[in-house]
Amino acid sequence: MNQTIPVVSRSSVRATFIAAYSAVTLAQITNALPGALSGTFAVEFHTSGAGLTWIAGMFLMGIVVFELSWGLLGDMFGRKKLLYAGAAVSVVGSVLAAVAPTTEMMIFAQAVGGIGAGILFPISLSMIAAITPDHRARAKVIATWAGFLSLGAVISPVLAGFTAQVFTVPGAAPGAPNEFSGWRAAYLVAAGLAVLVLLVALRAKDSAAAEGRKLDLPGQFTLALGLIAVLYATVTAVDAGFGSAQVIASYVAGVVLLVAFVVIESRTAEPLIHLSLFKNSAYSITGIVAVTGMFAFLAICFSTSVAVSGLALAETWKIGVLFVFIQGPAFAFIPVVGWLIHHVAPRWVLTAGFALMAVAGFWLSSFALGTPEAFGGTPWTAFIPPLLVLGIGFALTVGSVTAVAINTVPPRQIGMASATTNLLRDLGFALGPVVGSAIAFGIGATAFAGPIAGILSGAGLPAEAVSGLSNVPPLGFLSGWDGVIAQFTGQAAASGAPAQAVDGMVKALASAQPQIQGIAGTSLGQGFQAVYFAAGIAATLSAVLTLFISARSSAPSVDDIAETTEANAEAAVTN
Repeated sequence: MNQTIPVVSRSSVRATFIAAYSAVTLAQITNALPGALSGTFAVEFHTSGAGLTWIAGMFLMGIVVFELSWGLLGDMFGRKKLLYAGAAVSVVGSVLAAVAPTTEMMIFAQAVGGIGAGILFPISLSMIAAITPDHRARAKVIATWAGFLSLGAVISPVLAGFTAQVFTVPGAAPGAPNEFSGWRAAYLVAAGLAVLVLLVALRAKDSAAAEGRKLDLPGQFTLALGLIAVLYATVTAVDAGFGSAQVIASYVAGVVLLVAFVVIESRTAEPLIHLSLFKNSAYSITGIVAVTGMFAFLAICFSTSVAVSGLALAETWKIGVLFVFIQGPAFAFIPVVGWLIHHVAPRWVLTAGFALMAVAGFWLSSFALGTPEAFGGTPWTAFIPPLLVLGIGFALTVGSVTAVAINTVPPRQIGMASATTNLLRDLGFALGPVVGSAIAFGIGATAFAGPIAGILSGAGLPAEAVSGLSNVPPLGFLSGWDGVIAQFTGQAAASGAPAQAVDGMVKALASAQPQIQGIAGTSLGQGFQAVYFAAGIAATLSAVLTLFISARSSAPSVDDIAETTEANAEAAVTN
């Protein structure tokens, strides 16, 4: 990409770097907050499994579906304008999340926040790349940008835990909802940081490179709608089951749209993705492991948040500490990974990283889940060693996967290979909580069905009540007990049951509540054990597949890596 770099003042350059580094830190803070707070959301909003999955997955989908277009729009209309837009959208998304009273509002807030972060990730990188024309200097700038991104990943769980611990105002009565949930302050801090980004960006240098660029609107729309349809089907299946007509129809629509996307991309002169890349077997393998490996990572993160906070009822600050062990190595190991990529074949770094992630997944699958620590459950500190192993594995893989990808294709395809790999990696991130939820809540419901029927029958409830309550997902009994009872009494009264009989059934349920919730927790614990195990398998598969990447994938030169900068600026989102 050719562009003229005018002489700019030192203050303008400084402001550009500050704005870009602040923007990527902000984007990563908001990106990581839902993962650290998933268990807290389950308790706060009394949400269903599908609702919890929407909250966790919607932010990532907001990034994925448009990420190949934001950088291009910045090139066409000015990157500074896009930075303003991303920061402004982030303010709105963060404020909406801070005040969200329901699951539905939080899902909408995450969608808005995801779009804002999806703009800031590539635009912040492209702005500093545009004022750093020298390849070697640009490579250092990219490393610094990645450092601030990793810093955001470390700040986010600490911020969530700190605000939850310090600013929470409990309800007046035991068991009553909080007067104010402190985690909301974390989103207000993010909104404040977004305002600062806007102010700093006023002095930043603008840049563009519109010559010969145009949007692939048919490809963008079919990709976005296809991914959303598949996401909707998978999330809906968490509660409705994969045999639901709604789920099947959504999958069919998603497949049709994604096939249309492939057809469009094969025929357009300026595609979002050059499908010819996948004729290269080494690159195809890299693309597969980008999805499966990052799926493994996010599935473990999501499961840990729900299992430790939502099921074991650990305080939010403890989840924050655990996520520091997950995200911290990516920040601390930046110089180590950079040295390894330049002195060891990146595919070996990739293999080692996925192997460590597999160890973490299998290790965590051996933990007993679903019982609070106070009642003999697994201590939260037991999660630290395997999560540290996971964090080290992630640090070795998240950057190496792009280094391997660009070294498996001819020089003329480096830019598109980098951009496409980033898209596939982020798709893996988005699939982690979505597929993980489908596995956990599906297995949990199956494990729960037999015991709950026995408990209800033993409590003396009639067969009709047993049948109806047995269909309630286990998470409903854990996070929404009052709602389940209210719905049950309403249905019983509507069917003509005498008030005295309804009161008797409610009392019977109240006496069985500890037993029901205990079984619900251990049933879901089995589901999340299965997610950990599935993540271990996915990471193992990724490690094995990388062994088949051609030995040609040796350490790329600094110039080769630097040449991917502008493609990364158009599409790179590193988590």
